[in-house]
Amino acid sequence: MLLQSGRLRVGRLFASSAIACTERRPLLLFQGTQLPVHVSTPEVNSQLKHLVKSGYLHDARNMFDTMTQRDEISWTTLISGYVKAMDSIEALALFSRVWVEPQMNMDPFILSLALKACALNVNVNYGESLHGYTVKTGFVNSVFVGSALLDMYTKLGKIELGCRVFDEMPLRNVVSWTAIITGLVRAGYNEEGLIYFSEMWRSKEQCDSYTFAIALKACADSGALNFGREIHTIMLKRGFDAVSFVANSLATMYSKCGKLDYSLCLFERMSTRDVISWTTIITSYVQTGEEENAFDAFVRMQESDVKPNEYTFAAIISASANLARIQWGEQLHAHVLRLGLVDSLSVANSIMAMYSKCGQLTSTSIVFHGMIRRDIISWSTIIGGYSQGGYGEEAFEYLSLMRREGPRPNEFAFASVLSVCGNMAILEQGKQIHAHVMSIGLERTAMIKSALINMYSKCGSIKEASQIFYETESDDIVSWTAMINGYAEHGYSQEAIHLFEKVPMVGLRPDSVTFMGVLTACSHAGLVDLGFHYFNLMSDKYGFVPSKEHYGCMIDLLCRAGRLSDAENMIENMPHQKDDVVWSTLLRACMVQGDVNCGRHTAEKILELHPSCAGTHITLANIYAAKGRWREVAEVRKMMRSKGVIKEPGWSRIKVKDQVSAFVSSDRRHSQGEDIYRMLDLLASRESDIDDLDSLVHDAED
Repeated sequence: MLLQSGRLRVGRLFASSAIACTERRPLLLFQGTQLPVHVSTPEVNSQLKHLVKSGYLHDARNMFDTMTQRDEISWTTLISGYVKAMDSIEALALFSRVWVEPQMNMDPFILSLALKACALNVNVNYGESLHGYTVKTGFVNSVFVGSALLDMYTKLGKIELGCRVFDEMPLRNVVSWTAIITGLVRAGYNEEGLIYFSEMWRSKEQCDSYTFAIALKACADSGALNFGREIHTIMLKRGFDAVSFVANSLATMYSKCGKLDYSLCLFERMSTRDVISWTTIITSYVQTGEEENAFDAFVRMQESDVKPNEYTFAAIISASANLARIQWGEQLHAHVLRLGLVDSLSVANSIMAMYSKCGQLTSTSIVFHGMIRRDIISWSTIIGGYSQGGYGEEAFEYLSLMRREGPRPNEFAFASVLSVCGNMAILEQGKQIHAHVMSIGLERTAMIKSALINMYSKCGSIKEASQIFYETESDDIVSWTAMINGYAEHGYSQEAIHLFEKVPMVGLRPDSVTFMGVLTACSHAGLVDLGFHYFNLMSDKYGFVPSKEHYGCMIDLLCRAGRLSDAENMIENMPHQKDDVVWSTLLRACMVQGDVNCGRHTAEKILELHPSCAGTHITLANIYAAKGRWREVAEVRKMMRSKGVIKEPGWSRIKVKDQVSAFVSSDRRHSQGEDIYRMLDLLASRESDIDDLDSLVHDAED
């Protein structure tokens, strides 16, 4: 009921019209591009600063160009305006003019702005030249220049150089410390960033809100909950917890460290909740699987007159994808189109993922091809979507396109196509992908290793799968699980069980999928008691609540052992929905065991769920036929005709010259259908001739 009302409110809020606003220009002391003669340079600089601060950079540039006298403040003001506007090219062009101005003296402030522009433009050579100049002139000892230098190097990915600049600085302030911590954390060196934060604290340098915020981000990304709690305590003493963006960072830290209740408590206590606060809490709900609460928070956000940004929409669209609510996702898609946010990478990627998870691959492709720019996530999403949908040919085409036009494919993209190779049993393409990932050094990553093991296992090459597993040091549970499942599916039950027993010995913890593998192994080997031992071990030792799939394995185990009444009791008593899958397992066992009464009862259960299930009718008829009960067989056939139930034909596929073709009985849709049937007729005629020859030989012998 809550979600239903939430949906109505979402629709109502989306239907509201946007409020038009009128742009107001700043009040100027004088108008026009030609400055009055009597105006002094300080007055013009003040006017210039006002224009830059108000965002009228074009007007500021016109005024600057008409100035007859410019000083350091004039140049610094305009260059800083271009840096803040992310126009590094124009900023560096102006800076280059400073060198040739005869009455201009270089100072630390202009140099620090030029270094910031180099970081924006990824201009390493220019930045290194400026570094050399600062060393030669002594400006490197300025705390402003030093901070800008280390910030530039860390943003350009030269972390070691940034750290070296920081370590050699004779003077450091809060900006310097925050810059080095920020550079390390944004580059993924969270632990190192926290080490510098600890050194800063010991040096008695006073932290500001930005320092606390970046330190909390490091704790969030590295899962350092205790460190984060210590920072929280310091913030409470200093009063920084009341600062909006610091409070948001604190809530994010607790959420990412698995303490959603703490995050919610902080959120509810915030006096002012901005878009970041709401986005943080919505994202937290999505990441913890509480999508309904995420939608409720999204509605509350809009009712509180806080406008969502692109990150908010990316999170809430992900929520609709996880819930498989295609209608909600389509509404959100239409809304971001109206707001002009669809060109945001995070939004577009979320929309693609939403359509992909809901099985709308055509819509996924339309969004992908309509994107102005694409990142690694965009490409991985489209490849993964077609792979999971079973469209192997399309997945390979997108991978080829990615290699030609996109970024370098990552392990997720390769793992997706390896999954296709396994599911379609196309071993040769799988081997080619294997060779390629080896050539680029990705074969040892956990995702690729497990994908290779799965691919070889599903293609029947269990020897190659085990070779990959044992030749590399597998220190992740994903690879172990892949190998256990590979052994189990191919009937190597003892090997699977032996490998499972070694998991805790190597310091790993089995997950729910690992237990699926070992239960499957027990099922194939008929090890009922051992199967129940592992089933109980899940909850008793590891705290897992057995899923419907785990119950399915146990039901299959009991059915294979001929214990049909125990299997039926487990189905009736399991704390999950009794779907047609578990009942069908029992029905097949009834056919094998010849249990007519249990088979009839089980078929009734399935037909209550799916009255037109052709497989159930046919299996029940076969159970009756095996016992010679032809009257019941006729009744089942009559029931099928009255319902209009028709058995769907089976299909086969074959791979010839890297082309996979699928066929059903009497299928003539293939592009080479006529040639295929002519060849079949020829083979059939030759077989007939051979049979005639065999009969003549037998007659002659007689």
